[in-house]
Amino acid sequence: MSPKRLGGCFMNKKTIMAMPIICFWAVIAACVVGIIIGSFRDYEINVALANKTDIGSFFATYGSYFSYGLYPAAGACLYSGFRRKGGGYLLLARLLLILGWFLAVYYSNSYNGKAVRALFGYTAGESSPGLSVLSWLFWAVLYCWIPFVVIRLVDDKDPDKLIAVGAAILVAGVVADNINLWLKQVGSRPRYKYLITLQDPKSEFRNWWQMIPNLAGNDDNFKSWPSGNMTIASMMFSLPMLTDVMKKRSLKKNTIAFVLACVFVVVYGYNRIHMTNHFLSDVCFGVLITYLVYSLISTAFLRRKG
Repeated sequence: MSPKRLGGCFMNKKTIMAMPIICFWAVIAACVVGIIIGSFRDYEINVALANKTDIGSFFATYGSYFSYGLYPAAGACLYSGFRRKGGGYLLLARLLLILGWFLAVYYSNSYNGKAVRALFGYTAGESSPGLSVLSWLFWAVLYCWIPFVVIRLVDDKDPDKLIAVGAAILVAGVVADNINLWLKQVGSRPRYKYLITLQDPKSEFRNWWQMIPNLAGNDDNFKSWPSGNMTIASMMFSLPMLTDVMKKRSLKKNTIAFVLACVFVVVYGYNRIHMTNHFLSDVCFGVLITYLVYSLISTAFLRRKG
């Protein structure tokens, strides 16, 4: 099939998240191979690689910033698209812009807020509530610059495509996160960091398919499968969709964005094993689930723009 010119860049007609379909199958294949290997060697891999470090802890806490930054970027796409439509859409545009920023702040504070509150010296029940507010403002400021930059860079000549891309990133992110939370309860798999506190860790180890639904409850020690952090990290695979709505877009830039996403996901996956939080199969399932969710939703939203 010959390539066609799409919005300023040459793309093959069959694309998923602004990348040729071969990239989709490459990610799927890598996840499946990882799951197969992990199904036989999960425990041994963790014994060999697990080793908590300060730099690993830092990356685990702040590495998700790059993924969550896609939420305010998506909000900016929605804002630019609806603003271009004019009329009665301006209020909606502003609300969606704020929603994208809020989601990034909310998720960052929910998943990584404890570390930041500790950084500000906050101790629940002892410290001033103002310190807790200050730690929240830390995230608020950290994400506020992204919408302004994206609004200046996006091409608003095709507002429908901007709206589709922004909506796909926001909706898929929320859907993938909730699917992951549900599956953690379904699997209730013990984490490696919990197992190594036991006298006989190997005896309590369970493979991902040995599920005990609802055993986890609120106990984080039994929420190993699938990896929630990989759900977050895999949002980066939507980065080529953002570069594809920029003013100076090209297949080369989309490819660079995809490669950066791959590197980020691999490093993040290694970090989850290294920091004793997950097994290899947890990591690969987390990527696979999120990647499929993003692929399906973005394809559905963008199919009329292909």
